[in-house]
Amino acid sequence: MLNEFRYQGVSFSGKAVQGIVLAKNKSTAKKLISTLADKHKIRINSILPKKTFLYSVKMPSGKRIKGRQAAYTKGEVSRALANIGYKDAKIEPAIIDIKMRPPYASIMMFVNLSSFLLREKMSYDKILRMLADEESNQTLKETLKKIESELKKGKEGTEVFARFKDVFGKFPAYMLGLATKSGNMAEVYDATAKFMEREMEYKKSLRQALLAPAATFVFMMVAVLYYVVSIFPATAKMFLKFGLDLPPMTAATLEISDFLGTNWWWIFLIFLIPAVIIALWWRTPKGSIWRDRFLIRLPVLGTLLHKSSIEIFFRVFSAIYSGAENNIETLTASAEACRNRYIEVGVKEIAIPLMLKEGMSLVPALAKADVFNQSTLSRLKTGTESGNILQSAQQISTFYEKETTYKMQNLIQSIQTFIGVFIAIVITLLTIVSSEIAMITPATPT
Repeated sequence: MLNEFRYQGVSFSGKAVQGIVLAKNKSTAKKLISTLADKHKIRINSILPKKTFLYSVKMPSGKRIKGRQAAYTKGEVSRALANIGYKDAKIEPAIIDIKMRPPYASIMMFVNLSSFLLREKMSYDKILRMLADEESNQTLKETLKKIESELKKGKEGTEVFARFKDVFGKFPAYMLGLATKSGNMAEVYDATAKFMEREMEYKKSLRQALLAPAATFVFMMVAVLYYVVSIFPATAKMFLKFGLDLPPMTAATLEISDFLGTNWWWIFLIFLIPAVIIALWWRTPKGSIWRDRFLIRLPVLGTLLHKSSIEIFFRVFSAIYSGAENNIETLTASAEACRNRYIEVGVKEIAIPLMLKEGMSLVPALAKADVFNQSTLSRLKTGTESGNILQSAQQISTFYEKETTYKMQNLIQSIQTFIGVFIAIVITLLTIVSSEIAMITPATPT
């Protein structure tokens, strides 16, 4: 979350200067302010973070009212309360002032309610005020109040919402800012809500198709290894103490147990080190591109993930096509929203430069990027030839939404069935090995 920092200083001509920067922490804010100071020849006197203060005021009836207010100093809160008639206020800084990003569901609820109220012809400032009063998440509540205040001052909506992209998310903030310039705000809010719903479904499907099975497999293997290395040997070695011969499966399992018990540390490192290296590399720009390219080329699942990204791309494209100032802005925003770095880079670094430098039309430029399937390009080409590219984009997103939703559900069910069969096989093998011990009998005395 970005925090506000106010700096005060004196210019080269001796004039007092004050400004605000947004940064994650004070050290980052100091670097930004230092750059501004060097550029504009300012001597900085103070840097203050915006903090939350808790206040308690006594009403004429004797009842005490408690509240909270964000400010740079305690004195600012005191003066603000005095201006509305509360002079004997008890003000203390909040001991715990951690600003967490609001839940995704809260943001989506705000967008949906705003769309509904806009269709009911309610003014936007009243919508922000009402939803801020009803909001339980403190970060979102304060954000909505700040947005209302800044819009009342006449600031550009795109600039205001861009300041809070760490709260809403990059693309929702872009869309909500764009809506303030749109002739139909409700329609843009509807499109934003639909995008957020599909993004939530996309992440949920990805977790169910990839993360949940992977976690199940890992926990299962850990449990099996614990049984083989710790529990099983304790039983099997009792028979060795009495000089009894072990059955083949029991003997083989005991050998594996001894090997793992002796060499577990380097076996663990063989798996851990590559996993850590890959995870760290995937966080780099090149690694994230390779990761997303690899994901969409996986059998079956990759095709669905690819089509889901294409669906999101064209859903965003159709939502802002008429609102954005040009096609380049539309393509850039759509590429950044599609949640696939490979597609994003292909559009931004190949398709867009071809359109700008060589004057290539949209479909051939996207074809050169080699990030969309042939079916998408064909449908898009038909739209450009008929002069209705917006309708084509909407058709592509709607078609892939229905296809991927249906196929992803079937795939998740298949994966869950496979995991169930795998667990059953493992448990059966462990049961057979364990029951074999029960067949061991001492030799009959002669």
